[in-house]
Amino acid sequence: MLAAFGVTRDLLAQDAVTSDPRSFRIVLDNERVRVLEYKSGPGLGVCGQGMHYHPDRVTVSLTEAKVKVTNTEGKTVVRDIPAGHVFYAPAETHSVENIGGSGTRIYIIELKGKDWKPGAA
Repeated sequence: MLAAFGVTRDLLAQDAVTSDPRSFRIVLDNERVRVLEYKSGPGLGVCGQGMHYHPDRVTVSLTEAKVKVTNTEGKTVVRDIPAGHVFYAPAETHSVENIGGSGTRIYIIELKGKDWKPGAA
């Protein structure tokens, strides 16, 4: 199904920090968690570009955002996210587009379990 979105297994395997260093910054990395800061502008991805993978994580929205989330089946949902919003999400592949009028900044806290692999941009 991912091939329909132009996403290959190799692309999903690329570490977000390596593939998009202008948007991602490692804040903390140890044996339990990896904390990433992500910044983007209007019309761009909110937590990566295009269809991408995240491991289990906690996300902290440092700015408000209006986003369109698309899952691997093509289903979309529009969400308004207030600044300071914190949520947990299990591992998944999705795309999230900033459809608001201002830039976004988030922290993604990747939880390193035994099957952890880094998020991909």
